[in-house]
Amino acid sequence: MNFLDRRGKKVVPVYMINGFLDSGKTGFISFTLAQPYFQIKGNTLILLCEEGENEYPEELLKKSRSVVEIIEEEEDFTADKLAELEKKHKPDRIIIEFNGMWNSKDISLPSNWKVEQQITTIDGSTFPVYYNNMRSMVADMIRKSEMIIFNRCDTVRDQLNVYKRNIKAVNAQTDVIFEDANGEIDEIFEEDLPYDLNQEIIVLDNQGYGIWYLDSMDHLERYIGKKIQFVAMVLKPEKFPKGYFVPGRMAMTCCADDMAFIGYACEYAGAASLKQKEWIKITAAVTKGYFEDYKGEGPILQALSVEKTKAPKDEVISFS
Repeated sequence: MNFLDRRGKKVVPVYMINGFLDSGKTGFISFTLAQPYFQIKGNTLILLCEEGENEYPEELLKKSRSVVEIIEEEEDFTADKLAELEKKHKPDRIIIEFNGMWNSKDISLPSNWKVEQQITTIDGSTFPVYYNNMRSMVADMIRKSEMIIFNRCDTVRDQLNVYKRNIKAVNAQTDVIFEDANGEIDEIFEEDLPYDLNQEIIVLDNQGYGIWYLDSMDHLERYIGKKIQFVAMVLKPEKFPKGYFVPGRMAMTCCADDMAFIGYACEYAGAASLKQKEWIKITAAVTKGYFEDYKGEGPILQALSVEKTKAPKDEVISFS
């Protein structure tokens, strides 16, 4: 069934595949085209914005009713040019193999094109080079992606925990998948954490707090019923329920100009007496429950003790 936009034009679903040259974009798209679930009615237009080592096999294109159009220059990636290609091929869906070196912030698509999903592919063996030297560009791709696929991870398995923290710091909601030559890799194990989950009270330093915050999103079951202790800044959001506040830290998610306050809701009888942005040392039990600001269930802290303290030497934490 085709849907129409306000102007009566057919709405065309678009799938954005981001990544730098030779990051595995063509391989991922070819794999997708070959899957039974993709053998659906209609034609697919693939917009190829850079040519890497791999090409799309003609047999695969024919079987999947797909056609490739190459856009070599960034200045040609305009809404008008894309509309011309849609008129030429009349596709039922569009896959854009985007050039990772192009500006992904201000992409202009025809008004009847709807981005259904954005995926970023990353070569695990070269990720540190790109992340350290082009962090802002990498972060722009990650922020808009529902899924990040690291491939070629055979030689960097010991770095996957760091990779995942870097990604989640920029986009906490995205799914991160690691692959080696044999397929998917399970990544963060309990023994890789920088703290002991068997301690009576898990004391979190700067690095530990950031890792705990991210890991508890994916593995909350590890922490339910555990006691944690950390130095935090007090945040009291407007319209927060009575008896709740957020103990957390400012974190550098990408670069010095890109920071965010990270923390979870905490129930505390003395919340009203706390001052905005004052520093405390908190010991709390980790529970799971529904919270309106989460729009669902998530970690909720139950404060066991709250003491005023001095600001730490490094007030801003980093995930690197």
